[in-house]
Amino acid sequence: MSSIVARGVSMVFPTRNGDVRALDDVTVEIPDSHFACIVGASGCGKSTLLNIMAGLIRPTAGTIHVGDRPVEAPGADRGMVFQSYTLYPWLRVRENVEFGPSLKGVSKTDRRRTANRLLEEMGLTEFARAYPRELSGGMKQRVAIARALANDPEVLLMDEPFGALDALTRAAAQRFLTDIWEQHRRTIAFVTHDIDEAIYLGDNVFVMSRRPGRIQEIVEIDIPRPRSLDDIGTPRFAELKHHILSLIFQEMGQDGGEPERP
Repeated sequence: MSSIVARGVSMVFPTRNGDVRALDDVTVEIPDSHFACIVGASGCGKSTLLNIMAGLIRPTAGTIHVGDRPVEAPGADRGMVFQSYTLYPWLRVRENVEFGPSLKGVSKTDRRRTANRLLEEMGLTEFARAYPRELSGGMKQRVAIARALANDPEVLLMDEPFGALDALTRAAAQRFLTDIWEQHRRTIAFVTHDIDEAIYLGDNVFVMSRRPGRIQEIVEIDIPRPRSLDDIGTPRFAELKHHILSLIFQEMGQDGGEPERP
Protein backbone atom coordinates (compact mmCIF):
# COMPACT_ATOMS: atom_id res chain seq x y z
CA MET A 1 0.00 0.00 0.00
CA SER A 2 1.25 3.50 -0.81
CA SER A 3 -1.26 5.69 1.00
CA ILE A 4 -0.13 8.98 2.55
CA VAL A 5 -1.46 9.65 6.03
CA ALA A 6 -0.78 12.81 8.03
CA ARG A 7 -2.19 12.93 11.55
CA GLY A 8 -2.26 16.00 13.77
CA VAL A 9 0.55 17.71 11.89
CA SER A 10 1.56 21.15 13.17
CA MET A 11 4.54 23.25 12.12
CA VAL A 12 5.94 26.24 13.96
CA PHE A 13 8.84 28.25 12.52
CA PRO A 14 10.89 30.45 14.84
CA THR A 15 11.55 33.96 13.47
CA ARG A 16 13.12 37.17 14.77
CA ASN A 17 9.62 38.48 15.45
CA GLY A 18 8.43 35.39 17.26
CA ASP A 19 7.11 31.98 16.34
CA VAL A 20 5.01 31.57 13.19
CA ARG A 21 2.53 28.70 13.17
CA ALA A 22 2.38 27.55 9.53
CA LEU A 23 0.25 24.43 10.07
CA ASP A 24 -2.14 23.58 12.87
CA ASP A 25 -3.37 20.04 13.54
CA VAL A 26 -3.57 18.95 9.89
CA THR A 27 -4.95 15.48 9.25
CA VAL A 28 -4.93 14.18 5.68
CA GLU A 29 -5.38 10.71 4.21
CA ILE A 30 -4.64 10.10 0.53
CA PRO A 31 -5.58 6.52 -0.42
CA ASP A 32 -3.36 4.24 -2.45
CA SER A 33 -3.18 5.23 -6.15
CA HIS A 34 -5.28 8.38 -5.66
CA PHE A 35 -4.49 11.76 -7.16
CA ALA A 36 -4.99 14.41 -4.48
CA CYS A 37 -4.64 18.14 -5.08
CA ILE A 38 -3.99 20.66 -2.32
CA VAL A 39 -5.18 24.24 -2.79
CA GLY A 40 -5.43 27.38 -0.73
CA ALA A 41 -4.33 30.99 -0.58
CA SER A 42 -0.67 31.98 -0.75
CA GLY A 43 1.05 31.39 2.57
CA CYS A 44 -1.44 28.81 3.86
CA GLY A 45 1.20 26.09 4.28
CA LYS A 46 0.61 23.95 1.18
CA SER A 47 4.29 23.62 0.32
CA THR A 48 5.22 23.20 3.98
CA LEU A 49 2.86 20.23 4.23
CA LEU A 50 4.34 18.71 1.06
CA ASN A 51 7.90 19.18 2.35
CA ILE A 52 6.92 17.40 5.56
CA MET A 53 5.52 14.52 3.49
CA ALA A 54 8.82 14.43 1.62
CA GLY A 55 10.81 14.30 4.85
CA LEU A 56 12.62 17.53 4.00
CA ILE A 57 11.48 19.11 7.27
CA ARG A 58 10.28 17.57 10.52
CA PRO A 59 6.90 18.69 11.90
CA THR A 60 6.66 20.33 15.31
CA ALA A 61 3.90 17.85 16.16
CA GLY A 62 2.10 14.97 14.48
CA THR A 63 3.11 12.11 12.21
CA ILE A 64 3.35 11.27 8.51
CA HIS A 65 3.21 7.72 7.15
CA VAL A 66 3.64 6.39 3.62
CA GLY A 67 2.02 3.00 3.72
CA ASP A 68 2.89 1.62 7.14
CA ARG A 69 6.25 3.40 7.40
CA PRO A 70 6.78 6.67 9.28
CA VAL A 71 8.37 9.52 7.34
CA GLU A 72 11.40 10.81 9.19
CA ALA A 73 13.72 11.79 6.32
CA PRO A 74 13.77 11.85 2.51
CA GLY A 75 13.52 8.41 0.95
CA ALA A 76 13.40 6.62 -2.38
CA ASP A 77 9.77 5.67 -1.73
CA ARG A 78 8.86 9.33 -2.41
CA GLY A 79 9.58 11.14 -5.66
CA MET A 80 9.58 14.96 -5.57
CA VAL A 81 8.89 17.31 -8.47
CA PHE A 82 9.26 21.06 -7.93
CA GLN A 83 8.19 24.13 -9.90
CA SER A 84 11.85 24.77 -10.71
CA TYR A 85 13.10 21.90 -12.82
CA THR A 86 16.07 21.00 -10.56
CA LEU A 87 17.83 19.16 -13.38
CA TYR A 88 21.59 18.80 -13.33
CA PRO A 89 22.73 21.13 -16.12
CA TRP A 90 26.02 19.29 -16.68
CA LEU A 91 24.24 15.98 -17.35
CA ARG A 92 22.41 15.03 -20.52
CA VAL A 93 18.72 14.16 -20.38
CA ARG A 94 19.23 10.38 -20.14
CA GLU A 95 21.93 10.85 -17.51
CA ASN A 96 19.59 13.00 -15.42
CA VAL A 97 16.99 10.22 -15.50
CA GLU A 98 19.60 7.57 -14.63
CA PHE A 99 21.07 9.57 -11.76
CA GLY A 100 18.83 8.26 -8.97
CA PRO A 101 19.07 4.58 -9.90
CA SER A 102 22.86 4.94 -10.18
CA LEU A 103 23.00 6.13 -6.56
CA LYS A 104 21.01 3.06 -5.54
CA GLY A 105 23.55 0.78 -7.23
CA VAL A 106 21.32 -0.27 -10.13
CA SER A 107 23.41 -1.75 -12.93
CA LYS A 108 24.17 0.40 -15.96
CA THR A 109 22.19 -1.95 -18.21
CA ASP A 110 19.09 -1.86 -16.01
CA ARG A 111 19.10 1.87 -15.41
CA ARG A 112 19.64 2.54 -19.11
CA ARG A 113 16.65 0.30 -19.92
CA THR A 114 14.49 2.14 -17.37
CA ALA A 115 15.59 5.55 -18.66
CA ASN A 116 14.93 4.64 -22.28
CA ARG A 117 11.45 3.35 -21.42
CA LEU A 118 10.53 6.47 -19.47
CA LEU A 119 11.90 8.83 -22.12
CA GLU A 120 9.83 7.00 -24.73
CA GLU A 121 6.71 7.40 -22.56
CA MET A 122 7.54 11.10 -22.15
CA GLY A 123 8.04 11.61 -25.87
CA LEU A 124 11.66 12.57 -25.31
CA THR A 125 13.61 9.75 -26.95
CA GLU A 126 15.14 12.02 -29.58
CA PHE A 127 16.35 14.39 -26.85
CA ALA A 128 18.08 11.72 -24.74
CA ARG A 129 21.53 13.22 -25.42
CA ALA A 130 20.47 16.86 -25.12
CA TYR A 131 21.42 19.08 -22.20
CA PRO A 132 18.67 20.73 -20.12
CA ARG A 133 19.53 24.16 -21.55
CA GLU A 134 18.49 22.88 -24.98
CA LEU A 135 14.95 21.99 -23.86
CA SER A 136 11.75 24.01 -23.52
CA GLY A 137 10.17 24.49 -20.10
CA GLY A 138 7.56 21.80 -20.71
CA MET A 139 10.21 19.33 -21.84
CA LYS A 140 12.35 20.04 -18.79
CA GLN A 141 9.39 19.29 -16.54
CA ARG A 142 8.80 16.00 -18.36
CA VAL A 143 12.43 15.08 -17.72
CA ALA A 144 11.95 15.97 -14.03
CA ILE A 145 8.92 13.67 -13.85
CA ALA A 146 10.83 10.88 -15.62
CA ARG A 147 13.69 11.30 -13.17
CA ALA A 148 11.28 11.00 -10.23
CA LEU A 149 9.67 7.87 -11.70
CA ALA A 150 13.05 6.25 -12.44
CA ASN A 151 13.47 5.47 -8.73
CA ASP A 152 10.16 3.57 -8.81
CA PRO A 153 8.69 5.59 -5.93
CA GLU A 154 5.48 4.61 -4.22
CA VAL A 155 4.24 8.21 -4.20
CA LEU A 156 4.87 11.41 -6.15
CA LEU A 157 4.91 14.76 -4.36
CA MET A 158 4.50 17.65 -6.79
CA ASP A 159 4.85 21.30 -5.75
CA GLU A 160 3.27 23.52 -8.43
CA PRO A 161 5.21 21.69 -11.16
CA PHE A 162 3.48 23.57 -13.99
CA GLY A 163 3.41 27.00 -12.37
CA ALA A 164 6.18 28.42 -14.58
CA LEU A 165 4.67 27.24 -17.87
CA ASP A 166 2.65 29.33 -20.31
CA ALA A 167 -1.06 28.51 -20.65
CA LEU A 168 -0.82 26.28 -23.73
CA THR A 169 2.22 24.36 -22.47
CA ARG A 170 0.55 23.99 -19.09
CA ALA A 171 -2.61 22.48 -20.62
CA ALA A 172 -0.49 20.00 -22.58
CA ALA A 173 1.48 19.12 -19.44
CA GLN A 174 -1.74 18.49 -17.51
CA ARG A 175 -3.00 16.10 -20.18
CA PHE A 176 0.39 14.41 -20.25
CA LEU A 177 0.45 13.97 -16.46
CA THR A 178 -3.00 12.35 -16.40
CA ASP A 179 -1.82 9.88 -19.07
CA ILE A 180 1.30 9.06 -17.06
CA TRP A 181 -0.75 8.65 -13.89
CA GLU A 182 -3.11 6.26 -15.67
CA GLN A 183 -0.08 4.16 -16.73
CA HIS A 184 1.82 4.12 -13.44
CA ARG A 185 -0.96 4.66 -10.86
CA ARG A 186 1.28 6.21 -8.25
CA THR A 187 -0.27 7.99 -5.30
CA ILE A 188 0.13 11.71 -5.99
CA ALA A 189 -0.06 14.76 -3.73
CA PHE A 190 -0.12 17.81 -5.99
CA VAL A 191 0.06 21.41 -4.72
CA THR A 192 -1.36 24.10 -7.00
CA HIS A 193 -2.76 27.63 -6.95
CA ASP A 194 -4.85 26.87 -10.04
CA ILE A 195 -8.38 25.70 -9.13
CA ASP A 196 -9.12 24.56 -12.70
CA GLU A 197 -5.95 22.46 -12.64
CA ALA A 198 -6.87 20.90 -9.29
CA ILE A 199 -10.34 19.90 -10.50
CA TYR A 200 -9.08 18.61 -13.85
CA LEU A 201 -6.35 16.45 -12.29
CA GLY A 202 -7.59 15.37 -8.89
CA ASP A 203 -9.72 12.64 -7.39
CA ASN A 204 -10.05 14.89 -4.35
CA VAL A 205 -9.17 18.50 -3.62
CA PHE A 206 -7.99 19.37 -0.11
CA VAL A 207 -8.90 23.01 0.56
CA MET A 208 -6.68 24.67 3.16
CA SER A 209 -7.46 27.67 5.34
CA ARG A 210 -5.18 30.68 5.57
CA ARG A 211 -2.31 30.50 8.05
CA PRO A 212 -2.16 28.63 10.28
CA GLY A 213 -3.09 26.09 7.65
CA ARG A 214 -5.85 23.62 8.40
CA ILE A 215 -7.97 21.41 6.16
CA GLN A 216 -11.26 23.25 5.62
CA GLU A 217 -12.89 20.62 3.43
CA ILE A 218 -12.09 17.67 1.22
CA VAL A 219 -13.96 18.09 -2.07
CA GLU A 220 -14.59 14.93 -4.05
CA ILE A 221 -14.18 15.43 -7.80
CA ASP A 222 -16.91 13.27 -9.28
CA ILE A 223 -16.18 14.04 -12.95
CA PRO A 224 -15.63 10.65 -14.63
CA ARG A 225 -12.22 9.63 -15.94
CA PRO A 226 -10.67 9.76 -18.44
CA ARG A 227 -11.11 13.53 -18.53
CA SER A 228 -10.55 15.96 -21.36
CA LEU A 229 -10.33 19.72 -21.66
CA ASP A 230 -13.99 19.65 -22.72
CA ASP A 231 -14.87 18.86 -19.10
CA ILE A 232 -13.71 22.32 -18.06
CA GLY A 233 -16.74 23.85 -19.79
CA THR A 234 -19.35 21.62 -18.14
CA PRO A 235 -21.84 22.79 -15.50
CA ARG A 236 -20.48 20.31 -12.97
CA PHE A 237 -16.94 21.65 -13.37
CA ALA A 238 -18.25 25.18 -12.83
CA GLU A 239 -20.14 24.09 -9.70
CA LEU A 240 -17.04 22.49 -8.20
CA LYS A 241 -14.92 25.53 -9.01
CA HIS A 242 -17.45 27.91 -7.47
CA HIS A 243 -17.65 25.79 -4.32
CA ILE A 244 -13.86 25.63 -3.85
CA LEU A 245 -13.41 29.36 -4.52
CA SER A 246 -16.23 30.14 -2.10
CA LEU A 247 -14.49 28.15 0.63
CA ILE A 248 -11.22 30.01 0.07
CA PHE A 249 -12.67 33.51 -0.17
CA GLN A 250 -15.21 33.05 2.64
CA GLU A 251 -12.52 31.89 5.05
CA MET A 252 -10.10 34.62 4.03
CA GLY A 253 -12.71 37.31 4.52
CA GLN A 254 -13.38 36.44 8.16
CA ASP A 255 -10.95 39.06 9.46
CA GLY A 256 -12.09 41.75 7.06
CA GLY A 257 -8.80 41.74 5.17
CA GLU A 258 -8.35 41.77 1.45
CA PRO A 259 -8.31 38.23 0.03
CA GLU A 260 -5.08 36.96 -1.49
CA ARG A 261 -5.07 35.50 -4.98
CA PRO A 262 -6.24 31.85 -4.80
